Amino acid sequence: MRSALAPRRRLLVVAVALLVVALAATVALRACAGRPAAREDFPDQSRPGPVLLIPGYGGGQAALSVLAQRIRATGRAATIVALPGDGTGDLNAQAATLDGAVTRALRDGAPSVDLVGYSAGGVVALLWLARHDGVHTARRIVTLGAPLHGTRLAATGAAVVPDACPTACQQLAPGSALLAELDRLTVPARLPWLSVWTDDDQTVVPPDSARLPGAVNVPVQSVCPEVHLAHGDLPADPLVGDLVLGALGTAPLTAPDASDCARSRTSRLSSSRPGS
Repeated sequence: MRSALAPRRRLLVVAVALLVVALAATVALRACAGRPAAREDFPDQSRPGPVLLIPGYGGGQAALSVLAQRIRATGRAATIVALPGDGTGDLNAQAATLDGAVTRALRDGAPSVDLVGYSAGGVVALLWLARHDGVHTARRIVTLGAPLHGTRLAATGAAVVPDACPTACQQLAPGSALLAELDRLTVPARLPWLSVWTDDDQTVVPPDSARLPGAVNVPVQSVCPEVHLAHGDLPADPLVGDLVLGALGTAPLTAPDASDCARSRTSRLSSSRPGS
């Protein structure tokens, strides 16, 4: 009897094992259905995709509208990401919202995305890169006046008027747990990243909080020493716009210099002449 039943038992064990494997595969497929499969390659620098612009603290989109229009004028698609709530909530949630926008772009056939993060939007871009395997989907990233290591203004707000310093404000204070995590990051060599800031910044203090290891780091005054820009001037400034457009191209990303300043000045003069 025992020897007669053994093959049946073995058959039963095999059937159960196959069922378990099938169920596991079904669960895995359902889990992956919400996002394209993880990529093993890296974005082709010669094939630019759409540009996603990430607003700063407060989530206002108006500051990025001029830059978005300039990008669209080159034939690229440019979308300003709508951040959850009023853009002052948890930066982790904002990074998740950005990831949703990236996922939609990829599903629509984009080969990759380029990101432009203004102010706290630059922190969101870095957080997205760290938390959502962005190195496989971001072709290039540009940040403008980003408090990547925090700003004293947030620290003052958290200490003096904590009730008026929402979650994002607290996270942007130097030494916060979130920034301590990001401080350990270095931009991968395969991901061109331009970080631009102005030495005149009174919102992100110190201004070089925007400096990021592995990125091309550029204070505006290193390109045009005579230029004076406040934090809020960065997204719409013509020179900064030229730097952004250059960084989002297909040529290797290099640090701009005085020649870029002269070229931008000449372009502005030409466009301001009657009949031009």
